[in-house]
Amino acid sequence: MMNNVNSQSPENSRPISKQLTQKPLIPKTLTRTAFAGFGDVIEANADAKNFAINDGFSQRYHNLARVDVADNNGHVLVNIFRSTPLEQPMAIKMMERHPHGSQAFMPLGENPYLVVVAPAGEFDINKLEVFIAKANQGVNYHKGTWHHFCLALGSESDFLVIDRGGIGDNCDVLELDGSLVIETQLSS
Repeated sequence: MMNNVNSQSPENSRPISKQLTQKPLIPKTLTRTAFAGFGDVIEANADAKNFAINDGFSQRYHNLARVDVADNNGHVLVNIFRSTPLEQPMAIKMMERHPHGSQAFMPLGENPYLVVVAPAGEFDINKLEVFIAKANQGVNYHKGTWHHFCLALGSESDFLVIDRGGIGDNCDVLELDGSLVIETQLSS
């Protein structure tokens, strides 16, 4: 059983019943190609457009993500989220989406983390995907992409988060029953 809950307006929540299909959730490597349907991978590597600046003392990795916050005169927020690792194996008990703007996460430490996503639109649990992100990779979820909150691995981890502020509810939360579990050998 899943419950649709708008975190801004709980009185508007309505239960949604769907058949959960049991499937192993095994993390895949996070790559630009594999993640393209959900958003952008933020990573300073040879594939990114880059050039020297500041008299050659800095390398700029340019235009790594499309930050989309314009709905309803939105504005950019810059935040730090501190995430505590969940017990393993990790049960998926919720998903969220931001209907009015993108949301970017860039780790500030040395730990890898898990990224759990499903396509924008009506939530389809059978299209859920899990990625393992390295400490030097960030993600930018496109507007409306379903995702889990930050799943830190190893130890408490900080993430620089860029998202939308402004008028309108911008966080829909879907509660899941926890029957989907991420199968991983990673230590927490």
